[in-house]
Amino acid sequence: MGTLSIISFIGFTALVAIIAWYATRTTNESSANGFYLGGRSLGAVTIAGSLLLTNLSAEQIVGLNGQAFTEGILVMAWETLAAIAMIFTAIVLLPKYMKSGITTIPQFIENRFDQNTKAILSLLFLFAYGLVLLPTILYSGSLAFSSMFDLPTLLGLSENATIWICVWSIGVIGSIYAIFGGLKAVAVSDLINAIGLLIGGILIPYFGLKLIGDGSLGEGLDILWKTNPEKFNLKGDVDASIPFGTIFTGMILAQVYYWGTNQSILQRVFGAKSMAEGQKGVILAALVKFLIPVIVVLPGVISWHVFKGDLANADLAYPELVQKVLPPSLLGFFAAVLFGAVLSSFNSLLNSSATLFGFDLYKQFFKKDATEEQTVKAGKRFGIGLALVSLCIAPFIASAPDGLFAYIQESLGSLSVPILAVVVVGIYTKKVPALGAKIVLTAGVLMYLISQFVISPIMVDGALAEAAANGITDAKELSIIKAKAYPHFLHVMGILFVINVGIMLLVGKLKPRTVFKEEVITDEIDITPWKHALLAGGLITLLVLSTYFIF
Repeated sequence: MGTLSIISFIGFTALVAIIAWYATRTTNESSANGFYLGGRSLGAVTIAGSLLLTNLSAEQIVGLNGQAFTEGILVMAWETLAAIAMIFTAIVLLPKYMKSGITTIPQFIENRFDQNTKAILSLLFLFAYGLVLLPTILYSGSLAFSSMFDLPTLLGLSENATIWICVWSIGVIGSIYAIFGGLKAVAVSDLINAIGLLIGGILIPYFGLKLIGDGSLGEGLDILWKTNPEKFNLKGDVDASIPFGTIFTGMILAQVYYWGTNQSILQRVFGAKSMAEGQKGVILAALVKFLIPVIVVLPGVISWHVFKGDLANADLAYPELVQKVLPPSLLGFFAAVLFGAVLSSFNSLLNSSATLFGFDLYKQFFKKDATEEQTVKAGKRFGIGLALVSLCIAPFIASAPDGLFAYIQESLGSLSVPILAVVVVGIYTKKVPALGAKIVLTAGVLMYLISQFVISPIMVDGALAEAAANGITDAKELSIIKAKAYPHFLHVMGILFVINVGIMLLVGKLKPRTVFKEEVITDEIDITPWKHALLAGGLITLLVLSTYFIF
């Protein structure tokens, strides 16, 4: 990275910070409404940009392109099906949430069940954020940044020392945004970085296809399509990371959990000026999400063609392609938007963690009569503590396992299944008591963990031992045997979701709730739905389905 690249990197990063400061200078960050929800002043475009950047980070760009390098475009299901989940959230779930004027999803659970159920849910979210997501985002982002721009050589340091510097740089800057700027600063910086990432992200396949086509974009796409037909097959093999059948079981559940019940995502929408703006923001983000595979999947296939499938590690597919095809003059700008993407995911989760602690736990367990200002201060202090914990953990994630993105999804399945079950049952039934929710939020997590980390290894090891006894040594055969030994984790999620819902309905049958709270309708924002939501959502859903018919 030359002097011009460094100047453009610092310049763009500084520009984002200045614009974020200017946009938030009049927001009262000492009030809960101002710090947690940006004063309920976010418009549709800001919400859409923030949603996309909160979701899109280095582990996704590098991880999904790495999977596409080995498996082809079938991994785009993580992105395209997200669009359908976002439409479902905008049309079905948002009206339920926003009518009550809630700040957090656990608040919604408290309104429906009770305070202790809310506390369990908040703790599950914080556990996921602090011990899984924040350190993973810091480490994978730092690793991608280090390898993509050859920072050890540039800085004259070892790779380990470079990772430490990257982790702490991202962590400290992200903490400043999240803790001292509040949601509005996070959302505004996200919007600018989202625009930059979309532009920068599209440049990689653009230059990659021109390289394949010897200067012609159309010729490059034609050559890629004709010479690598196996990479454009959406069904995949039995041992694929996401077999086709999983789309109809746990895949859609994982998507609805992420986009419809995840605090770090929905907090942006709860900060909307009105319900209509919130719905427009989510639907606009869904449209862009449908197009995102051009950035997070196609470069992986291009990299397979360019490097003839010969890379030491599939996760190098994207960094190596960037180094090969991106003109040096654009490297600094791309580094800045990638830095912004990693920063966004980190500071969004941190801001949500501060919100969950301050709003849902501090007043319940530490200071019942806390003022708004005290609640916000407590949330900020907790956020700083959580940031320090994640900063210390991140560099010790020595090497990312194969398929980091799928690994994260599998680990978080322990939370997503029971949380989604509780929210869905809470919305659609009135008789299930808090006891049913508490059973599922504890037993549901344990059932998944036992299934994936106790039963699954035993079954797989047994199948591989039998294969070895029969003299089977072919890697592909062993991979298929391993895949057939135990259901895919997305299928397990689908099965356990049905069991969790069944448990709650059974408890509701045996011990039905008899006392009902009066429904609260907020007067803080206009809760009139967007009149074109159903039409726009239907068109995007058709676009997603048509993609599957084409491939």
